[in-house]
Amino acid sequence: MTDANTDIVKDSSDMAFMADVIEASNDVPVIVDFWAPWCGPCKQLMPRLERAVKAAEGKVKLVKINTQEHNGVATQLGVRSIPAVYAFKDGQPVDGFMGAQPDTALNEFIARLTGETDPKEEAKTLVARARDSLAAGDPGGAAQDYAGALALDIENASARAGLARLYLDGGNDDAAQALIQDAPESVLENPEIVALKAQFDLRANPVEPDETAELSARVTANPDDLDARLELAKALSGAGRNADAVEHLIYSIGKNRAHDGEAARLFLLTIFEAEGTESDVSREGRKKLSSILYA
Repeated sequence: MTDANTDIVKDSSDMAFMADVIEASNDVPVIVDFWAPWCGPCKQLMPRLERAVKAAEGKVKLVKINTQEHNGVATQLGVRSIPAVYAFKDGQPVDGFMGAQPDTALNEFIARLTGETDPKEEAKTLVARARDSLAAGDPGGAAQDYAGALALDIENASARAGLARLYLDGGNDDAAQALIQDAPESVLENPEIVALKAQFDLRANPVEPDETAELSARVTANPDDLDARLELAKALSGAGRNADAVEHLIYSIGKNRAHDGEAARLFLLTIFEAEGTESDVSREGRKKLSSILYA
């Protein structure tokens, strides 16, 4: 009885590479696994890769090349360590990876080749990888993944906000603002987008170098001058000193919450949005605000 998977998974050689891989990839994607008998990770990867390919039921093929016996193609491709896996479509290499991978990664790899990936799910994966890159101190890699996620799903608020924050960190305020302005309506209420919009609102009023000192002198001379305190809070926030601004706003609210149409409380909420719910400024400020409002 003939194995139905005979043509789906096969061993090959340098001599047969043109027929087994290049020409065959004009019909379906062909995955090439470069391995060797002495390679432990190769032995771990191969059976799981075979299972994943067979589960695709003919939508991809797997060609295995023992580099101990056939090293010509691997050398041409620049393979320096194994296992090395390449994917070919229409005669060209289009994707690949090195080293043993978990089953989920193998399934995603095959799904990309067959066009069966959910763009929204793939975008989420890229966002998660971008955050890992940031944690590892690689903002360039994070920017690429955020941009890739946004290309896959324009409604991914985390990708849009993450890329905008990187633009802000790099001093490109215009590009960051354009990302938020172009956001689809469906994400405008997302907390990350709201926080960035609030940051732009706070930056909208540039602060003169001496303004903070002048306003501080006014408040010191008359602590209950709530108009001066509000101006000082805005100046401090514009200078990036949100924690100091919050202290003045809390004082004003405690003195007269209704002053100037609750301007102090409304500006305080803008700062909380800009800082985000997890920041120390927001957490401590909300505690102090609650102690005043619900005392």
